[in-house]
Amino acid sequence: MINNDQTNSVDGIINETDMESVWSKLENEFKNEDIFEVVIKELVKGGLIADLHGLRAFIPASHISVKYTDDLKEFIGKTLKVKLIQLDKSKNKIVLSGKEVEKLELEEMSKKLWSTISKGDKIEGRVSRITNFGVFVDLGGVEGLVHISELSWKKIKDPSEVVSVGDKLKVYVLNLNQDRNRISLSIKRTLNSPWENIGKKYKSNDIVDGIVSKVINIGAFIEIEPGIEGLVHISEISQEHITTPEEVLRVGDKVKVKILNIDEKASRISLSIKEAQDKFSPNFKEYKEYLDKDSDKITLGDLFKDKLKDMKFN
Repeated sequence: MINNDQTNSVDGIINETDMESVWSKLENEFKNEDIFEVVIKELVKGGLIADLHGLRAFIPASHISVKYTDDLKEFIGKTLKVKLIQLDKSKNKIVLSGKEVEKLELEEMSKKLWSTISKGDKIEGRVSRITNFGVFVDLGGVEGLVHISELSWKKIKDPSEVVSVGDKLKVYVLNLNQDRNRISLSIKRTLNSPWENIGKKYKSNDIVDGIVSKVINIGAFIEIEPGIEGLVHISEISQEHITTPEEVLRVGDKVKVKILNIDEKASRISLSIKEAQDKFSPNFKEYKEYLDKDSDKITLGDLFKDKLKDMKFN
């Protein structure tokens, strides 16, 4: 006759004497919170079945890992580190958890990380999550955040432009707050800054091409190369008086600018649009009026021709 305990065997019938020995061993492991390895045998409703000392043990789907898993079938045949979280001999119930083991491992890794990490360090990590405001990087037990502004020296709209989940990369530690379990990181500061030796590349009075990257009340920021932006004050935008920069400039506009001043230490460049224009150049206000009349037909070249005609007859 097979008693209720014997039905819990994975590969066959375990005699009563052996069963008592196995349960005694399980009770000690449960009491001591032992960690051990099991082989996953099959997928059942709500979780997995593992072989533990020849008995069937259940691992709920929520206790397989700290990470969410879409397909539990991938665990079949694999070895998993677990600990006992429920044990009831009368009900023949053995419940295991891999998640609890992982949590303990992460806690140990976290303690080690916090004891060794410092502001200004460059360390390796792996991209664990991507959001619209930045990227979370797993440093080993602790996640740090790379804000979107610290991903690259160039302007980006979406973090996915420069990184993907799973990427291994080097990060720079900007700030630490162990009490709040927060680490601020930077990727761009592990790279050469485009501002380094900028004074050798550009000089005051140089005229260069740029693109309007941002328009504000007091002027507009012009990107002259990826990662290098300068401010054109509203007084330096047009030969004519304008009330707001939006009257003549839009984000994405291509413009020529004159470099007025370079402050390499402060990473600042002062620019002028009106100083980059020669005496034959039409001002922005007049060009905008032309565009408003017939934007499909009028070009900047047409405006130049009209200016030359006026000068010739005057």
